[in-house]
Amino acid sequence: MASATGSATASGSGRGTTSTLVEDNPYLGGPYAPVGNEVDASNLEVIGEIPRDLDGVYLRNGPNPQHDPVGRYHWFDGDGMVHAVHFHDGRATYRNRWVRTDAFERERAAGEVQWLGIMEPLAGNPTDMPLKDSSNTDLVFFNGDVLSLFYLCGAAYALDPVSLVTRGQRGFGGRMSAHAKVDEQTNELLFFDYGPRPPYLRYGVAGTDGRVTHTTDIDLPGPRLPHDMAITDRHSILMDLPLVADPEAAKAGRHKLMFDDAMPARYGVLPRHGDGSQIRWFEAEPCYVYHSVNAWEQGDEVVLDLCRVTKPEPRVDAEGPIAKLLSYLRLDAHLYRYRFNLRTGATHEEYLDDDNTEFPSIDLSRVGRPNRYAYNVHISPEPTLLFDGIVKYDVVTGTDTRWWCGPGRWASESPFAPRANAVSDDDGYLVSFVYDQLEDRSEVVILDAADIAAGPVARVLLPQRVPIGFHATWVPGWKLPATS
Repeated sequence: MASATGSATASGSGRGTTSTLVEDNPYLGGPYAPVGNEVDASNLEVIGEIPRDLDGVYLRNGPNPQHDPVGRYHWFDGDGMVHAVHFHDGRATYRNRWVRTDAFERERAAGEVQWLGIMEPLAGNPTDMPLKDSSNTDLVFFNGDVLSLFYLCGAAYALDPVSLVTRGQRGFGGRMSAHAKVDEQTNELLFFDYGPRPPYLRYGVAGTDGRVTHTTDIDLPGPRLPHDMAITDRHSILMDLPLVADPEAAKAGRHKLMFDDAMPARYGVLPRHGDGSQIRWFEAEPCYVYHSVNAWEQGDEVVLDLCRVTKPEPRVDAEGPIAKLLSYLRLDAHLYRYRFNLRTGATHEEYLDDDNTEFPSIDLSRVGRPNRYAYNVHISPEPTLLFDGIVKYDVVTGTDTRWWCGPGRWASESPFAPRANAVSDDDGYLVSFVYDQLEDRSEVVILDAADIAAGPVARVLLPQRVPIGFHATWVPGWKLPATS
């Protein structure tokens, strides 16, 4: 039975009327349209049978504005909302909650928008937070909390992994970018922060009790916009990539990016607890990286697998702000491998696949150590960013297996949920929210990770639509706090 709390999105704002740029923006309608209710639902309808050894919670973050935006809405602007399905003993429970950030609470109290988005000048936004921290990007489980993180760096908001109640901010010495890494062997959290003023990049480590044990500044030639990092068992890999802030737009108080293909891509290999002066930079062909897959050490080399984008910029034929937004968000990424030789300083780079896949997941217990399998979503040829299938890569043999959602059906990032005492990194399940655009209905599909081509072993029908969103994680049942 489902019960709803909260309210639908507001219909207006004191910042001005909703413009045609908002009304014509596809990232506010169809599969992206925000939902206004927070729901708790159990006794969900299941097609097939939920495996009894699937025990834990699947959580996914994404943008969901609580009020109608004003001006040019960017998909990355929306307030963070987490959707979760808790599996236990062959049953499933669904709930969703907004992340109660400081900005969310201020706009909830005001009853209207207080911030314009990143496509608008920031001068009119609150002076204490010129860029709204929406905490809508990623989720990382650490020290009993699910941390909700923001891609442009913000506070780490702690959520209860089952109830989704926002527990408040976790300090970690300042802001944190979205893609922090947890080493499940040492129970350390590794993270970075970046900004427009020196020091342009800061790196840190938090220990098992959640306290920061190490921080250091990383010397860069100017401001950068790194999105992800990677770790091995002894090193962290940070990125200096040629996607930079447009200086003319910055002077005008606007957030705008430009890709400078005259600059190399640089990857910095730093001892995990090392000083910034110890970083070793490896140069490669110009590109951008939204998401790494994994990294590990092999002899003298650090091996890094990731999804590589060669041209992270709007197409030249895109006219007008919305058309440019559409083309900019239309990813063109390929599975790629680097080898950085710590003895010779050489860089080797190669494609592992020429298809368009992104939002990778692996067995989280293997982060920083060799993995055999990676699970990426396949990018649809639709004009907006949609995922029409899941690709399982065997990075040892170079083969892959695929599962397709079906016509008009769109997946989400699909984390791996290991069985208890799993013997391989495909001994378990993949879970994914799937939106059926033809039926206007959402569900969770459960795939046997060892044979995804066989299709779902179960489909869990949900009481409301789950908008297309960003990143997901899996928390095994044995890790859930006793109070949840």
